Amino acid sequence: MTEHFIDIAYKSVNKVNEVLCGDTVEVVRENDKTILVLADGLGSGVKANILSTMTCKIASTMLKEGESVLETIDTIMHTLPVCKVRNLAYSTFAIIDISNDGLCNIIEYDNPPVFILRNNHLLELKKETMIYEDKKVFLTSFQMELGDQLVVVSDGVIHAGVGGIMNLGWQWEHVADFLKKESRLYKSAERIATALLDACNILYDFKPGDDTTVASIILRAPETVDLFSGPPENSAGDADFVRQFVQSPGKKVVCGGTASNIVAKNLNTEVETSLDYLTPDIPPIGHIKGIDLVTEGVLTLSKSVELIRRYRHQEHINLNAQDGATRLSKLLIEDCTHINFWIGSAINPAHQNPDFPSTLSIKRSILNELIQLLQQLGKVIHIHYI
Repeated sequence: MTEHFIDIAYKSVNKVNEVLCGDTVEVVRENDKTILVLADGLGSGVKANILSTMTCKIASTMLKEGESVLETIDTIMHTLPVCKVRNLAYSTFAIIDISNDGLCNIIEYDNPPVFILRNNHLLELKKETMIYEDKKVFLTSFQMELGDQLVVVSDGVIHAGVGGIMNLGWQWEHVADFLKKESRLYKSAERIATALLDACNILYDFKPGDDTTVASIILRAPETVDLFSGPPENSAGDADFVRQFVQSPGKKVVCGGTASNIVAKNLNTEVETSLDYLTPDIPPIGHIKGIDLVTEGVLTLSKSVELIRRYRHQEHINLNAQDGATRLSKLLIEDCTHINFWIGSAINPAHQNPDFPSTLSIKRSILNELIQLLQQLGKVIHIHYI
């Protein structure tokens, strides 16, 4: 595993009454670099969406294929049309190009300046200015350090509340102050992007006057969670599996009564059930010495999938609740970058629907959906069938 992980999350809300968003974000992860492009099409709706999408595709494709920054800018600038009435390009953009050694190049054209935070403070860096057809393009290069955060926004963010809660909008400086506070609370790109977009929604009174997009990038140390949900197909290998499971680096999660008993037995201990947090529809958590979280299986996993799905759809959920499903969801959303799933291949008859084929486990189906949701959140997933 590398010494760092480029954690990326982005979220958007459409201008009120618009079906399509005029902002587009494209992320490309290559072997030696990661590229993020945020483009904001002029206006809103279909036309803005097409132009911002075109901008993202040009930039991400050219940089991925090894074209230089100058060639990429030149192509974009000569491809995009210009509004003759307002003398504005039909799409503004910001490009973040981060190599695997942490060298970061930022290209900005008519977008709000990128927020760069280090140790909860704004990092002020020198920008190189280039002129293209009377328009300024800003280039910034610096070496990222662990914990550094970049936040890229469309102008819907700094206009949040204009004419309403805040007469002149939120303004860049206000957003910067907000991010400095939030960076003390959250370490994941997903939580930072969600917090900022939620704040914009409130300022707009949930009726956005412009397409609003937030992209968050954090250079994090890799954090691993190992999640075991069994039982394994061959019980003769339980002892070897448990030894491998507990000795691997990272936090340990066990989901399911059978899986919990297998782990406890092979660690020469017992499962203790906690009654501290009782939620009617979620079974209580358990405790096994040396394991970070022990939960019931199907019901808890299903509820966790529901919570993470709602989170992905930008619904508000309380990640501070102490029931098993919420604790599992928070751990997977915020507290890890890599997840190893250890999935037992034995079929538990209690998890079968008689209308389903005998080879299809309900728990397996739930785990598959959980894995898909976490991949959409940018997590690195490894699956081990045992």
